Amino acid sequence: MPTVLRWGSYRAFFYSNEGNEPAHVHVRSGNREVKVWLHDLSVAVNAGFPAHEITSILVELRYHREALMRAWEEHFEP
Repeated sequence: MPTVLRWGSYRAFFYSNEGNEPAHVHVRSGNREVKVWLHDLSVAVNAGFPAHEITSILVELRYHREALMRAWEEHFEP
C-alpha cells in the first residue's frame, strides 16, 4: 500500500493488487475512504465522506494529478 500523497489528515495511496484497473487512488482519513479514478477525477466508491469533503479531496487530487499518474505508472508499469 504505497502512500503517494499526504495533506492534513488525508493519505492518498494505491493497493498494490489493483494494477489491473485503470489508474486511481484511494484517499483515507480516519475510518473513511474514497476511491477516485485519475483520468477524470470521478469517484468510484465512497465509504463515509460527506459531499463537501469529497469536493475538497478532488481539488487536492486535481492539483497533484500529474504526479499521481507518474507514481501509478512507476508502481504498476515498471
